[in-house]
Amino acid sequence: MSAARIDMAIVSWRKSTYSDGGGGDCLEVADQIPGAVPVRDSKDLAGPVILVGNAAWNAFVQHVREA
Repeated sequence: MSAARIDMAIVSWRKSTYSDGGGGDCLEVADQIPGAVPVRDSKDLAGPVILVGNAAWNAFVQHVREA
């Protein structure tokens, strides 16, 4: 799926419940894109969006949970 075909302005972004707002290192993700997880910097909402494949995202989340 090409990022050029996805209007990121209409997806619903969310931050981790672990984000306290004070650390400044927050990511936002969106769930509505089949086959990929869009990720962006919550401090730069107009900045770039990275599309991460579902398998890679699941591996990342699992690693973070185990850390």
